[in-house]
Amino acid sequence: MVLIIIDALLMLATLYLIYIWVPPAAILGETSRIVYLHVPLAWVSTLAFIVAGLASIQYIRKNAIEYIHCARSSVHIGFFFSILTVITGSLWAKVMWGSYWNWDPRETSITLLLLIYIAYFSLHQIVHTNPKGAMLESVYLVIAFVASPFLIFVVPRLYPSLHPEPVINTQGAILLDTEMRLVLIISVVTFTLFYATVLKLLLKVYKLEYVCTEDVS
Repeated sequence: MVLIIIDALLMLATLYLIYIWVPPAAILGETSRIVYLHVPLAWVSTLAFIVAGLASIQYIRKNAIEYIHCARSSVHIGFFFSILTVITGSLWAKVMWGSYWNWDPRETSITLLLLIYIAYFSLHQIVHTNPKGAMLESVYLVIAFVASPFLIFVVPRLYPSLHPEPVINTQGAILLDTEMRLVLIISVVTFTLFYATVLKLLLKVYKLEYVCTEDVS
């Protein structure tokens, strides 16, 4: 409960910093505030899918139920944050490029990523009652885990993109002043802690469901 309260306060403070305290970027104006949400959302979705992949590897190795619970929970969180990433990115695209969707390489790659995990949810519905279902899910999530870095980091760099690479430029220097950089870092930390809190809560739910199922059987 304490962790939830801390997360809520941090989120409120972060939103205050984003929409009131930090000044808009010189060229982009108020549109630049989307970056403070879009980047952390993209980071958390990536982190969640990585955690799901690593948890799946551990389940395959140890066959311990808590790992598949972690993988399932993290995938759900990652998928939700990916949807929010697409929404914030589309809002940015509408303002900057005049259209919500432009088939930019990054837009296309995240669409493919979402389709991979939509397929996982379908697989889960089919096999979750099967004694070997958790193992099949884990194998699928490991494959998705291997494919994800190519869709997130490699494919968008193989083709010309409308995406504003730089927030980080070609030399790798962050083009933000001190206040903007500080708010972006705080936002990333806040959303990461939020992810950790939600993951912890979902794991408790899975544990209760598992215990209840075992008691009934």
